[in-house]
Amino acid sequence: MKAVMYYGKHDVRVEEVPAPPLLSGSVRIRPAYNGICGSDLHLYHDGPNALAPTGEVSHPLSGETLPVVLGHEFSGIVTEVGEDVEGLAPGDAVAVEPLLVDDTCAACRSGSYNLCHQLGFIGISGGGGGLSEQVVVPVRWVHPIGDVPLDEGALIEPLAVAVHAVRHARAKEGQTAVVGGAGPIGLLTAAVLKAYGVRTIVSEVSDLRRAVAASTGVADEVVDPTQDDLSELVLEATSGAGADVAFDAVGSGAVLSQLFHLLSARGRLEVVAVHKEPFPLDISAQLMRHDREIGSSLAYANDHSEAIELARSGRVHLGDFITSRIRAEEIVEKGFERLIANRGSEVKILASMS
Repeated sequence: MKAVMYYGKHDVRVEEVPAPPLLSGSVRIRPAYNGICGSDLHLYHDGPNALAPTGEVSHPLSGETLPVVLGHEFSGIVTEVGEDVEGLAPGDAVAVEPLLVDDTCAACRSGSYNLCHQLGFIGISGGGGGLSEQVVVPVRWVHPIGDVPLDEGALIEPLAVAVHAVRHARAKEGQTAVVGGAGPIGLLTAAVLKAYGVRTIVSEVSDLRRAVAASTGVADEVVDPTQDDLSELVLEATSGAGADVAFDAVGSGAVLSQLFHLLSARGRLEVVAVHKEPFPLDISAQLMRHDREIGSSLAYANDHSEAIELARSGRVHLGDFITSRIRAEEIVEKGFERLIANRGSEVKILASMS
């Protein structure tokens, strides 16, 4: 079968590889669409990270070294089910929760399997991936999506990230939230907040992404922080109190500092983005003096069902965030290189094998 193979920094190839065997308790899927994620971009631009194996060191759960099949945001059609599989049948449209966990560590035993001590991701750490003609996945990670279109189904995974972040931040109906950044996770976080009845203000420097935030209705207000007074707008919207909750969906120290400034007393800042650099936090001035909280959320745990329901019910319109569709053979030039050169020109690029 054909698959997009990740060899390392700036080295991605479409190759013929053996099809994976069907195992008991697993499902064979023909991937339909695969979203290009910021994690994929970092792998291509920076090289293997802590979740990825290297050419010499295998991932502890997949047992694989580089190269591995890429792709963790994907939807597809079930083509075959293994023994001991119930609730799924050939022809079912599905989305995949692409995790590798050990089920033995303290985090897994507590139910927080997204914090597994040996956490890996299908499509990053090994175990196959969505950028292939076939993938075999344990049934526990395969979620039927019903009548959700397959292209939108590829966005269930990042939508689950947003659901987890909003739940973790304890955002409630009637509150006011500021989302820093209108990339895919920022826009989806705003969409979940709006679905839950939270007044939402989105801050974004990209013209295209601001336009998407405005046209999709995921934000009550959309602000260019380089041109507009975001602080004044938040104060006006909250009668001078400040935002109840803010989400960092950028991974920038400057954005974090700005969001702290916008928070109300007893407000909460939730970090969703990955930060490459340490952030200097003044505990007294930024937290204690205002009785505030700061938290962070990673991936998802038991959030896919809620994400699928938001999409199926129409409370979140995933198709609004798809800006390009490409073939797997084009993933370097029209995927990674395009995003590196001008990330603000796209929201979500979908790649398919056909």
